[in-house]
Amino acid sequence: MDTILIGIAGGSGSGKTTLANSLVNYFGEDEVSILRHDNYYKRHDEMTFEERRHLNYDHPDAFDTDLLCEHIRELKAGRRVEMPVYDYSIHNRSDKTTAVLPNPVIILEGIMIFAEPTLVDLMDFKIFVDTDADERILRRIMRDVNERGRSLESVVRQYRETVKPMHEQFVEPSKRKADIIIPEGGKNDAAMQFIVDFIRNRLR
Repeated sequence: MDTILIGIAGGSGSGKTTLANSLVNYFGEDEVSILRHDNYYKRHDEMTFEERRHLNYDHPDAFDTDLLCEHIRELKAGRRVEMPVYDYSIHNRSDKTTAVLPNPVIILEGIMIFAEPTLVDLMDFKIFVDTDADERILRRIMRDVNERGRSLESVVRQYRETVKPMHEQFVEPSKRKADIIIPEGGKNDAAMQFIVDFIRNRLR
């Protein structure tokens, strides 16, 4: 199977997920599958909840890159994989998994994916979603408080202590590896049409 892997990176709250979901909605789940980098946070059963709560989740070392690369290779070989499911309420990987099918297009979306050379080498096309920092932090606050059960204080503290400095150290420089940089993700109609046309041509 001639499977293509499209990487969608960008800062937290930049619109990566919106763009990835828009592409799935456009082409359908029979054509496009999604791997979400956040689901590949390392498992830490050996730590207490309090210890896990203070880990730096915005560093490349927080992710199980070996497992993710293995899953990408399996998908490219035409075999389905069981993607881990991360539980933000306990700061650990859950016992559940989600089946990901080896569709013609696989989208890998995540903050740090361009900071890992082994992942970049597996990608056929790389997109960086570039969004203003003020907009990104507002979106992150709304998401983490409303969807992940976090307190406003904890979100702001994490942003100051790890999210912002790690973004500047790893995420922002990684955009140089992108094939295309687009502002505002799925809300950018012109960029969305370009990406749709690219995928449509590859599918043909």
